[in-house]
Amino acid sequence: MKLTLKLAAVYNILWGAWVVLFPQHFFELVGMEALNHPMVWQGMGMVIGVYGLGYWWASFDPVKHWPIVAVGFLGKIFGPIGFIFNYLNGDAPGAFGYMLITNDLIWWIPFFVILKTAYQTHKFSA
Repeated sequence: MKLTLKLAAVYNILWGAWVVLFPQHFFELVGMEALNHPMVWQGMGMVIGVYGLGYWWASFDPVKHWPIVAVGFLGKIFGPIGFIFNYLNGDAPGAFGYMLITNDLIWWIPFFVILKTAYQTHKFSA
């Protein structure tokens, strides 16, 4: 659990820094149109980077700091749902979905396991 959160922290901090410093780069990589307002995307990068700090702090005691993991897990669930909604409405190209693999999908099982462990620990210690 600790290693998972440290890896998630490093990934999120690096991804957030990449988006803040080079907001058009992802769009260039996947062949999408450049952004008209990159500051919105940079704001998302800042938020993702801050999640990384939370994961780092939670890594010291994942069971105790399960709410941080829960907030991250919810973001990793709602992000893909939002993408699917926008894709089906024709507002997001399929190429945008590549980002979901490393930002969200690979973390579902490890974050679920952390939350399940925290639930079981608190359930039996109460």
